[in-house]
Amino acid sequence: MSSGEGGRRSAQWFGAEGRSGMIYRSWMRNQGFGAEVFDGRRVIGIASTWSELAPCNAHLDRVAEAVKRGVWQAGGFPLEFPVMATGETLIRPTAMFYRNLLALQAEELIRANPLDGVVLLSGCDKTTPGLLMGAASVDLPAVMVTGGPMLNGKYRGQDVGSGTHVWKFEAEMKAGRMTAAECAVAEGCMARSNGHCMTMGTASTMACVAEALGMQLPGSATWPAVDARRFEVAQEAGRRIVAMVDEDLRPSAIMTRAAFENAIRANAAIGGSTNAIVHLLALAGRLGVELALDDFDALARPVPTVVNLMPSGRFLMEDFCYAGGLPVVLRQLADAGLLNADATTVTGASVGENVAGAECFDAEVITPLDEPFQPAGTGTAVLRGNLCPGGAVIKQSAASPELLTHRGRAVVFDTPEEYHAVCDDPETDIAADDVIVIRGAGPRGYPGMPEVANVPLPAKLLKAGVTDMVRVCDGRMSGTGYGTVVLHVTPEAAVGGPLALVRTGDTIELDVPGRSLTLDVPDDELARRREAWQEPPAAADSGYAWLYTEHVLQADRGADFGFLVGSRGAAVPRESH
Repeated sequence: MSSGEGGRRSAQWFGAEGRSGMIYRSWMRNQGFGAEVFDGRRVIGIASTWSELAPCNAHLDRVAEAVKRGVWQAGGFPLEFPVMATGETLIRPTAMFYRNLLALQAEELIRANPLDGVVLLSGCDKTTPGLLMGAASVDLPAVMVTGGPMLNGKYRGQDVGSGTHVWKFEAEMKAGRMTAAECAVAEGCMARSNGHCMTMGTASTMACVAEALGMQLPGSATWPAVDARRFEVAQEAGRRIVAMVDEDLRPSAIMTRAAFENAIRANAAIGGSTNAIVHLLALAGRLGVELALDDFDALARPVPTVVNLMPSGRFLMEDFCYAGGLPVVLRQLADAGLLNADATTVTGASVGENVAGAECFDAEVITPLDEPFQPAGTGTAVLRGNLCPGGAVIKQSAASPELLTHRGRAVVFDTPEEYHAVCDDPETDIAADDVIVIRGAGPRGYPGMPEVANVPLPAKLLKAGVTDMVRVCDGRMSGTGYGTVVLHVTPEAAVGGPLALVRTGDTIELDVPGRSLTLDVPDDELARRREAWQEPPAAADSGYAWLYTEHVLQADRGADFGFLVGSRGAAVPRESH
């Protein structure tokens, strides 16, 4: 049993004799629970990131009810509890700033309470990795249930994708081809149901990654949030977690090196977000799994992109679901020898067994591996060079092919806000072949490593018909975004990385096929600049912002807190009465 010696973990609360047991049981009974729920049955926590301040997660209260039905059916005792909702759509400065806080909160709440297993309810981008990180550090049996994507957006008879079309509509308005009134109508057409982004943004990506890791039931990543089958699969997760407690099936047995390799290859095949890289690196650190930035390039290179979804393609998550969902992709990878098919999953069976019968119902949405949407080698690339000695990444499938090899003049901005202040000025000195450098957007510098790297092009260039430029940044890009954008430049500028030494007028060379990003400035000149460089003032001298900036790791280590790396286990805390 998952509780080790002495029976189930929860029995140390509800099975206790004398005053202690009476206190634990009696206060629970003020909710109307009968004495029979304390008969030794498995107690299942439901960690919910429901919040009306996180629109993508605002329906998780109903998903939790479905999970509870499943737990009751299997003879368990379900108890829902809230954890922090980090919705990217509203929260400032960025949800990434709070991912580690969510992981810390989830870890401590799971450990501190009388739980034998836990169901993790997530939706918007950072809630999925945050909950996985917290659960990994406790290592009690756990299963993830993501909230599902919104229905396809519809505007003037066309499908529109959340996030992706925000950038497109903004560019059209700046270019004078769309009015503000038309944009106001369009924004209501993008988000027409509960759920997270229905493009292959970070939320959809991380839902698929959780399934590829084996932590989510097969096929459950893609059911729309309002589809009845989203609630069916939540109910099944409730039943399944009760059995996982008896089987002592823990995250550490599921999220092995083999599972991470599966997740990386699946991310390449679906054209997933670059944000999966930083989240998987952090998650691997919690589990003690050896995973490095270069693994993402090496493992993804032989994998073609087979899912034709925005922002790289044409379709949306609803279409992906009805075409067969992630099991089809995983079966294709398995059949080609690109999947560790024997990796264990939350079902208790291997991923290969789970997807053996998967069928594709729309080859336009999920293309065959031998006739892919995009060929192998066009996934996320990891770059090295004197501008990014710790690495940088670029999503090739979202970039312009003609810009993947480019040499241009750097135009440097110390903050995203500095760029936004001048990008609409018709006199701005930026040409189409320049390289826009945005720094001060890394984990420590902003702080929080926000999704600001894919800044809009200068208005004067948009009006001239320019659709893409090379941009280089130590921050991130939304998974719904697109463009030739170099991301996660490490070390970041705020800690004195080479990006801090770039000056407007320098030449930057991008060579994605050669996997390099180079600043063409002599070493002795860079040394002189480094001597003159001064560390920017601290973002804060107290509070969470101080804690974050003092302890956050760089992007190549997942931007986790150094003191949270590793697992601390599920030992029951000391009793206080």
